[in-house]
Amino acid sequence: QVQLVESGGGSVQAGESLRLSCAVSGYIDSRNLLGWFRQVPGMEREAVAVIYSSGVVTYYADSVKGRFTISQDNAKKTIFLQMNNLTVDDTAMYYCAASERLSSWNKISTYAYWGQGTQVTVSS
Repeated sequence: QVQLVESGGGSVQAGESLRLSCAVSGYIDSRNLLGWFRQVPGMEREAVAVIYSSGVVTYYADSVKGRFTISQDNAKKTIFLQMNNLTVDDTAMYYCAASERLSSWNKISTYAYWGQGTQVTVSS
């Protein structure tokens, strides 16, 4: 069983930065994908950034490339999402997710475990 707890959300102005953290407990091995999704009310949850638990490979949504960076600590117990140059379009609830297997990185069905979410609000 894997548990995920997000933190670091908040309200910022456009152009500012935030760093989200996700504390991971439970068994994680090289088959796991760890990532961040976001969701706006009334819209489908979308993948933002994903990292292999080995830390070798990362994936990003086109909308955040060059602005967001996903990383993990050496003990692989926390993953981070550094978000720079935020825009109002980045406003959403951000969720941490973990998979039990390697599959399509950007599909919700790949992920078996989810955190409760942390709200990010960007104002102009």
